[in-house]
Amino acid sequence: MFAEFERKSRFLTMSDVALKAPATGPPVSSPESEIAQRARRRIARRLLPFLFLLYVIAFIDRMNVGAAALQMPHDLGFSEGVIGFGAGIFFFGYFLLEIPGALIVERWGARRWIARIMITWGMITVLMAFIRTEHQFYLVRFFVGAAEAGFFPGVIVYLTHWFRYQDRAKAVAVFYAANPISYIIGSPLAGLLLGISWLGIKGWRWLFIIEGIPAVLFGIVTVFYLTDWPHKAPWLPADEQSWITKELEREKEAKKRIRSFSIWEAVRHRDVILLTLCYFCAMTGSYGIAFWLPTILKRISGKSDFKVTLLAALPYVAAFIMQQLNGWHSDRTCERRWHAALPVFLCAIALAFAVVYQTNPTVSILLFVVAGGAFYGFQPCFWAVPTLFLSESAAAASIGLINAVGNLGGFAGPLVMGYLAGRTHSFAPGLLYLVASLLVSGILMLAVGASRRPAAQAIVPLEP
Repeated sequence: MFAEFERKSRFLTMSDVALKAPATGPPVSSPESEIAQRARRRIARRLLPFLFLLYVIAFIDRMNVGAAALQMPHDLGFSEGVIGFGAGIFFFGYFLLEIPGALIVERWGARRWIARIMITWGMITVLMAFIRTEHQFYLVRFFVGAAEAGFFPGVIVYLTHWFRYQDRAKAVAVFYAANPISYIIGSPLAGLLLGISWLGIKGWRWLFIIEGIPAVLFGIVTVFYLTDWPHKAPWLPADEQSWITKELEREKEAKKRIRSFSIWEAVRHRDVILLTLCYFCAMTGSYGIAFWLPTILKRISGKSDFKVTLLAALPYVAAFIMQQLNGWHSDRTCERRWHAALPVFLCAIALAFAVVYQTNPTVSILLFVVAGGAFYGFQPCFWAVPTLFLSESAAAASIGLINAVGNLGGFAGPLVMGYLAGRTHSFAPGLLYLVASLLVSGILMLAVGASRRPAAQAIVPLEP
C-alpha cells in the first residue's frame, strides 16, 4: 500500500483536465531527487500507518452501536425507532463541532487536538455501557459525536501539511482504507464480545467498555508520536525537512497566484455546495446500510449473533478491494467525477435488487456485499477534489463543512430506516429511500465542475 508513493503521480483539475506545468526540478538522478524520494518514503511510513490505526479505532467506536442493536432492544426494550434515532443523533453532535475542529487543526496543530478527540470519545464510549433509558442513550450518543467531531477533516487538513498534491490523493486513500478494514475487524470482534457475560454484565455493555479503552490509550500515544509540521520533526533529516517545506510553500504560492479564497467565499463556492449535498446523500445511504445491516442480516438469515457479525463483515472485504482498484484506476486515467459517481450508482442498483430478492437469503446477502463493495470506491476520488482549488483555512473550513453537513446523512439514513421499519415491519421501504438518496448523490457528483471551468485551477508541477 505504501509502495504506491514510489511511482510518479498524475492528477486533474476540477474540470477533469490535468494541467501539467513545465518540470522545473532537477533530473531524476540528481541529489535533490534522491532527497525527495527519501523524504516522501519516510513521511509516508512514519505517518500513514499510525493515522490508519487511529481511524480503524474511530470507526469501530462509531459503528459498534449497530452490533449492540442485536441485543439492546431485548435487554432495554428499545424499538427500531429508538435505535435508529440514537444511532443517528451521533451526527448532530458531530455537526456542531466539525468545522471549528478542522480550523483548530490548521491554526493550533493536529497533535494535541487529535489526542484530545480520541481521549474524550473513548471515555464517553465507555459510558455507553451504563445506559438504562432512551434519554440516556440519546444523550451519550450525542456527546460521542461531539467528542469525535473534527477528527476526519482534521486528518485531511493535517495531510496537507506533509504531502504534496501529487501524493495527497494516495495518502487519503491509504488513510480511508481504514474504514472498510474497521468493519472487517470490528464485526467479528463485536460478535465475540456479544457472547460474553463476565461479572453478570451483558455482552453489549462489554462491547462498549472494551472498544472504548483503545481510543483513550492511543490518544495519549498521539501526543508523543505525531508532529505538527515538517520543520519540527526530529525524525526527519534537515535536508528532507527543507525539501518538503519548500515544495509545500511552492504549491501554496501557485494557488495564491491563481485565486485566493476567503473562508466565506470558499463555503459559498458552487462546487463546495454541490460536494456538500452530494456527500449528504451519499452518507444517508452509507450509514443507513451500515447501522442496520446486522439487524437486516439477522432477519433474512436467522443465524446466531456471531454468524451475523461475520456476514456483516463480507461487504467490507469487497469494499477494501474496490476502494484500492477504483483509486488506482482514477489516478491512472486522471479522472475523478465518474470514478466517484459510478460506485454510488452501482451501490443503489444492488440495494434495489436486494429489495426485489429479499425472500432469497443467499442472493440478498450477495447483493449487500456488492452494494457495500461498490460504495467505498466513491470516497478517495471524492476527497481528492476539495484540496485541489482551496488551501489553508479555506480548505479546512470547506472540508469541515462538507464532512459536517454531509455526515448529517448519518442521522437521516438510520433514523428513516428505523422509522419505516417500525411502521411497516419491513426494511424494504427504508432501503428504497436509501436507493433514491444514492442516485441523487451520483447525479450531484457529475454536476461538480461540469457546467463551466472553475474560477480556481491551481497549476501544480508534476514531480520531476
